[in-house]
Amino acid sequence: MKNAGSYSGMKITVMGLGLNGGGLESARYLAGKGALVTVTDTKDEKALAPSIETLENDDGIRGRIRYVLGRHETEDFTGADIVIKNPGVRADSPYLASSRRIETDISLFLAASPARLVAVTGSKGKSGTASAVHYTLEKARENGLAEGKARLGGNITVSPLRFLDTLEEKDDVVLELSSWQLGDLRLCGKGGTLKPRCAIITSIMRDHQDRYAGMEDYVNDKREIYRRQDKTDLTVATADDEWGKSFLRESHGRALPFSERPLPEAEAGGWVSAGGPGFVRLFPGAAPVPAVPAGPAVPGRVHKKNLLAAALALLDLGFEPDFVRENLGAFPGIEHRLELFHETAGVRFYNDSAATIPEAAAAAVEALAGDNGERPLVLVAGGADKNLGYGPLVEAAARAKGVVLLEGSGSAKIVPLLRAAGVPFLGPFDDLEKAVTRAVEKAGDLAAAMSGQPVYVVLSPGCASFGMFRNEFDRGQKWKEAVTRLSRRLLRRP
Repeated sequence: MKNAGSYSGMKITVMGLGLNGGGLESARYLAGKGALVTVTDTKDEKALAPSIETLENDDGIRGRIRYVLGRHETEDFTGADIVIKNPGVRADSPYLASSRRIETDISLFLAASPARLVAVTGSKGKSGTASAVHYTLEKARENGLAEGKARLGGNITVSPLRFLDTLEEKDDVVLELSSWQLGDLRLCGKGGTLKPRCAIITSIMRDHQDRYAGMEDYVNDKREIYRRQDKTDLTVATADDEWGKSFLRESHGRALPFSERPLPEAEAGGWVSAGGPGFVRLFPGAAPVPAVPAGPAVPGRVHKKNLLAAALALLDLGFEPDFVRENLGAFPGIEHRLELFHETAGVRFYNDSAATIPEAAAAAVEALAGDNGERPLVLVAGGADKNLGYGPLVEAAARAKGVVLLEGSGSAKIVPLLRAAGVPFLGPFDDLEKAVTRAVEKAGDLAAAMSGQPVYVVLSPGCASFGMFRNEFDRGQKWKEAVTRLSRRLLRRP
């Protein structure tokens, strides 16, 4: 392992404990290394109880962390040797401006990790793509095709500090990185240096415009993923939009495009055939080989395209096309991303709570209902606004057989658009159980009328979760619990 440096006796402030792992793991890791850790968060002890309980139940660090909750105190920043920034904290915070040195859990990891790194970013699809790469790398170990371990971390709610001390040079680490995590690296010292062996950028869409001044600022943070690459490294990005093309031009790594259209014979890269497999050509003029099957375990054109990006990285790492195709095709998907979690009385229920932008919800409708709405679908959508345009969601909703809305500032924008488009809907509901009840009842009516044809119900909000839920994962979990419980009572098997 690289030299992680000594933190013993250092005063370190963790700004933003949160509930998703980064602040918690930073506090645990640094306290375990002998640092004098202060955790500060504007949320109070009650809101942060799960994270605090986890830290206080750790025998190795119990009683070694000081908590300042419900507020920030300036001296915790001016007096700290290092401040660890949570991605949810805005970079222009005056508390950060008074800090001597800023780091993140990602920058601490990058400074010390000896493992080969695959990094994945994008607007949507990055969790599934990163997880598909990791799944295949694990299968390579199971089949004796690679040594060491394969680990997955980052924005997927697993801080890489959790497994940093176990890593060796023969290991592979896959990091999913959000725009906030990437942008934060520019605030850090040498520890913030990111140079992945493979960088994958999924499609760019409008997102987080409540946080950024505009799309260029948002995309500029994404560019951090390849900024320090060289010709020993690989950058994979789409050739189907101008953002992706700019990434491929700018990267100093070897660039491989992926596309929904066949690439010219003189161009290396990959493409998805209509209704067929995903093909790759690793070298100009080489014969294309199938690297993604026509029918992977998780449905949808967008998912297949993201698997193709994963395939290009895995092939560049040296794995054979047949092995890559077989394992990417078997990849079962992940929680909260078009997750089939329950089926009863001819109705299949999906959890796509991580679809927090309209384009992601539209992709879910396309995957389940088909291009022309030929398969019966009930869409549950809506929530909080992120200063986005909801045209794609409304256009997709027209292909559903039923639309149920959750309450929120985003739904307030969606309602007049649905009315103008003549798309009927139920809600918005400020109670999840009421929304689930209406969605299940609508699905039951469709199932009774469809004479054996499967009916699909999906939570794919196209909006943020705050207001009704702690985060999108809380929203997805509560959706699954309510559906599983209520569908047993409301749906009767034929």
